[in-house]
Amino acid sequence: MRIVVPEQSTARLSDAWRQCVGTGRLDLALRRDYQDSLGLVQREIGFRYIRGHGLLSDAMGIHRPYEYAGERRVRHSFTYVDQVVDAYLELGIAPFLELGFMPSGLASGDDTVFWWKGNITPPHDEKEWADLVRAVIKHLIDRYGVEQVRRWPIEVWNEPNLRPFWSAGQDAYHRLYEVTSLAVKEVDAQLQVGGPSLAPGYKEGWIQRFAEFVEARDLPIDFVSRHAYSSGPVQDVPFGTHQTLRPASALLEQFAAPRRELAGTRLAELPVHITEFNSSYRPDNQIHDTAFHAAYLAPVLANGGDVADSFSYWTFSDVFEEVGIPTTLFHGGFGLLTHRQIKKPTYHLYAFMAGMGEQVLAKGEDHLVTRHGDGRVTVLAWAPADPAGGEPVDGHTVRLSLPVGAPGADGTAFARRRWVSEDAGNCWAAWCEMGRPAAPGDRLLDALREAAEPGRSHRSVPVAGGRADVDLVLGRNEVTLLELTAVVDETPQWWSEERLFGLGVEVSDDADDALHQ
Repeated sequence: MRIVVPEQSTARLSDAWRQCVGTGRLDLALRRDYQDSLGLVQREIGFRYIRGHGLLSDAMGIHRPYEYAGERRVRHSFTYVDQVVDAYLELGIAPFLELGFMPSGLASGDDTVFWWKGNITPPHDEKEWADLVRAVIKHLIDRYGVEQVRRWPIEVWNEPNLRPFWSAGQDAYHRLYEVTSLAVKEVDAQLQVGGPSLAPGYKEGWIQRFAEFVEARDLPIDFVSRHAYSSGPVQDVPFGTHQTLRPASALLEQFAAPRRELAGTRLAELPVHITEFNSSYRPDNQIHDTAFHAAYLAPVLANGGDVADSFSYWTFSDVFEEVGIPTTLFHGGFGLLTHRQIKKPTYHLYAFMAGMGEQVLAKGEDHLVTRHGDGRVTVLAWAPADPAGGEPVDGHTVRLSLPVGAPGADGTAFARRRWVSEDAGNCWAAWCEMGRPAAPGDRLLDALREAAEPGRSHRSVPVAGGRADVDLVLGRNEVTLLELTAVVDETPQWWSEERLFGLGVEVSDDADDALHQ
């Protein structure tokens, strides 16, 4: 059955998918490979904000306690912060500030998370913590201007509902949120502050108690944040992880949960930011590297903006070290890119979304159709992706009747198609075929970059009555981007394809003279 796509737009395409992207801890931004990777992402996709852990951790060197004249004092140093934020802004992306983890000189305990040991304990001195928060925000305003910093969301901590990320329980988080949010607003009342940045799996009572606390204390809050992942229990292997997956719809359900859970509270109408999402929450699950992953997440990118104000892919690059330094190029990292800027299939899903138009013409379970302001029609289509591990569908067909050009007009359209699948744009498959080299040399890196490029085709399609009928036959785990442009034929009247090689009817002398006048 052919789907007839209406001529009139039904809505504007939400840009929630590109509002934010995740990163490894912030001091990694000082590395060349990191900055090269982010530069590529920004040129071809263009995210607006970037969020990562570790702003206040020791590796950023901000909190520097010392003793002088018999007194404990604190110096705030911004050497690395300035370099990191400068690099972001030069690449056209702004920080989504996560306030964490605890500097060791301010921590009340020794509990840490990750290979790089982010401290997860409350401050031993709330006043000193508030001074730190104020100092950081004031410095950013002094350096970048208050109008700019007011646009940067400020999130209080990361996943405080999980013991590995916050050692002290919900009541202690409430106190941290109170002290922190008031310190932020003391600097400037128009700064955006929010939380509680919850990990999936929390019971509804957690976020409801948070809302009750904020209301009872009349605390500032400008947005609500949580995270979303769809993977099951961990099955460990050396230097890797396997997990089951729920359907991609589970991610959309998590995106929508805060508004449902906060109904009737003061927080119900606030913006909802999903400040981390992915399939697996592990940085060593090779599902992230596959063509399946792009097809699996396609409906999430197409529909996530209907239920959340932003949803931040975790992360843009495999320059990431939560469980240690990666031992192979493809290791199941979260990134859209591997080290050395090799594009994974999910990178292309995002690049395809960046090629979509502003006007939504149609949405379906396997497609999204948009139109640009200049009249181009774009189609994102994807094959079904079975998280239960079933055989990938080969030959899934999306049949569309698309409005192209002037209503009722006849002619042709230029059809440009790009796609990734099991057989195209699949660098992980190429790496497997190479024997999974842990540290491929330049020749193999070049081959992997070549394998990472999407398939491409172009052709002319007929337009009758202002419509073009297209049948998109999708390969296994394929995501495809089709762009249709109405053709304005500028072929000279003397052109004859039959005479391409100088054969056929000779041109008269008069005609020949006319050509050279």
